[in-house]
Amino acid sequence: MDKIERTLGQLFQGRDFEKQYEALKQQVFAYEPVKAFLQENQSDLNEQIINQNLSKLYEFMTEHQKYRDKQDTLMPGYAPRLSLDGEYITVTYYPTEEKIQADRQRAVEKRIRSLYMPKQIMEATLDDFTIDNESRSAAFLSAGEFLSTYQQGTTGMQKGLYIHGSFGTGKSFLLGAIAKDLALKGISSTLVYLPEFMREIKQSIADNSVGEKIQFAKETDILMLDDIGAESMTTWTRDEVLGAILQFRMQEELPTFFSSNYSMEQLESHLMFSNNGNEERMKARRIMERIRYLATEVELDGRNRRY
Repeated sequence: MDKIERTLGQLFQGRDFEKQYEALKQQVFAYEPVKAFLQENQSDLNEQIINQNLSKLYEFMTEHQKYRDKQDTLMPGYAPRLSLDGEYITVTYYPTEEKIQADRQRAVEKRIRSLYMPKQIMEATLDDFTIDNESRSAAFLSAGEFLSTYQQGTTGMQKGLYIHGSFGTGKSFLLGAIAKDLALKGISSTLVYLPEFMREIKQSIADNSVGEKIQFAKETDILMLDDIGAESMTTWTRDEVLGAILQFRMQEELPTFFSSNYSMEQLESHLMFSNNGNEERMKARRIMERIRYLATEVELDGRNRRY
């Protein structure tokens, strides 16, 4: 590399070229990884080949020392390796274990798309889900059953979960943990905090981007709607936004998850904005029919784990 060549050139300037050159050779040859490489390939090497490739050996030594001492290298995240190709010694760089793990983690994170979800939910794992009562055990088993049977691209409805319970029992956490497990298997999902999503939908009327946001929620492979029932909903957002999303996902048989403080029965009452008239009742029931088709109801009981 140019930087290495310039460094060597500076080292060998002046009258003491030969002395400096010999000192550098001894330094390089004394470096244990270089010594091991030369020993391993001694049958294919001679003094001429070694001398004409000294700059490569020097490059390897300096970069390997930086890597060993956890300093900045020419290629951060990569470690140097010597190899012999005919009469040419080359330095190749291979990803370190730390970089491989970091790349894997980034790949997992990219498979979990999040809209307005807190960081701790996005870092949730099933290993951290506490099972200390019957309902939590049942919810955990239901999550595990979905994860073990879901096959991306297969035909036929694969139901998600409708997880309901009181405040702080870990409903959102369980959704995040399911999303993480899916991501580890190479499957993408989208978690949406529904109250904030609905608020943005209303604001998007001004810039005419409502359709784009609804379409995104419709078509994502696996959709998780967090805290349904907590949003400030109108008849328009109920019927034209939530209803449209659920109708599309029902028709396309796309797995959909929900979390709520309401049971399905309670949510139906919540979705009726007045007690007058069969029309309101029918609209609420229509939403609930789609939810029941898309997800299996699971209760998550227990103490408030936020405190």
